Amino acid sequence: MTPIAITFLVIALVVVWGGLVTSTIMLVRRPEVDRYPPGGTAAEAADHAG
Repeated sequence: MTPIAITFLVIALVVVWGGLVTSTIMLVRRPEVDRYPPGGTAAEAADHAG
């Protein structure tokens, strides 16, 4: 492999695995939404649930 290919491989790995690690840490810190935005009703939520 050429040096430029190795460089881009390392950058890609850092971005992908760094994002995974960061999102896992954030999920552990705040597993649920504290507050939902205003608007919508329970009936609308049930309609879109599946």
